[in-house]
Amino acid sequence: MRNLLVTGGAGFIGSNFVRYMLRQHPDYRVVVYDKLTYAGNPDNLADLADNPRYAFVLGDICDAQAVRQAIRAHEIDTIVNFAAETHVDRSLSDAGSFVMTDVYGTFVLLEAAKDLGLERYHQVSTDEVYGQVLEGASVETDRIETRSPYSASKAGGDLMVLAYHTSFGLPVTITRGSNSIGPYQYPEKVVPLFVTNALDDKPLPIYGDGQQMRDYQYVGDHCEGIDVVLQRGVLGEIYNLGTGVETRNIDMARKLLALVGKPESLLQYITDRPGHDRRYALNVSKIKALGWRPRHDFDAALEATVRWYIENEWWWRKIKSGEHYQAYYQSHYAGREVEAPGR
Repeated sequence: MRNLLVTGGAGFIGSNFVRYMLRQHPDYRVVVYDKLTYAGNPDNLADLADNPRYAFVLGDICDAQAVRQAIRAHEIDTIVNFAAETHVDRSLSDAGSFVMTDVYGTFVLLEAAKDLGLERYHQVSTDEVYGQVLEGASVETDRIETRSPYSASKAGGDLMVLAYHTSFGLPVTITRGSNSIGPYQYPEKVVPLFVTNALDDKPLPIYGDGQQMRDYQYVGDHCEGIDVVLQRGVLGEIYNLGTGVETRNIDMARKLLALVGKPESLLQYITDRPGHDRRYALNVSKIKALGWRPRHDFDAALEATVRWYIENEWWWRKIKSGEHYQAYYQSHYAGREVEAPGR
């Protein structure tokens, strides 16, 4: 592996991964291939513009001709696929775009990797494909039980990747990551939404009773885990990536408010979303057997994330003031307020 095509590299985890790989591997070249949808942001990569080992290609992973042209032009030997529609809430109102990008787009990339003889294909997936886990923790061999159009589309992509390994011998790996937090995450996602709302003294919308549990991992740890799998993972295998520790959403919100010095009166309970998974939990012993360990616990990850948004208002302020974001926020949260549990 020397020439990587990072699809979706202008997004949150993708842009952090690009930085990590350029820093960690001085002999690698990284080409970002991104459609620049609402969550793909050129600002996420602006500091790399003068790096001679970095290039950017504007393109859609559903466009087979453009994908192959980029692979040939940059002599790509490895694809790392971050490109996806990822927001559960949006998938409930626009499932079709999730199927197109997350399933058909994955197929297009796999076909290109197969036909052009690439050395490696890595799929970045999610713990949500396991569905809600009320007890215990998910292992990589567990049954897929998706509960939203988003998780179903990601599971479809995973199955396609495994099928290409079995049917055609394509050298693939998959990582299923828990909820990542950190720099450059689009502020419709819960942690950047809560931080930026709190900084503006706006309510933090809490779904249902706020008791949903998530494994929040720092994005830098997630990127390092993907690299470990690229270097040492077994072909055809899946690896869970997370801290192995869950936190209730309401506790996350309270800790966040404390970090920014804002009152808990900003907590605003709203009607829960349909099919909201109660708990995700990952067994991460398989990735740890490769030598990986998370460098941040939840408190450290949250503190680093909050600090970045405080120090980088220039990045999120123009996103949240834009018409696209304003229209989404209004349509999604207006009129959903309910009484706090127990009142």
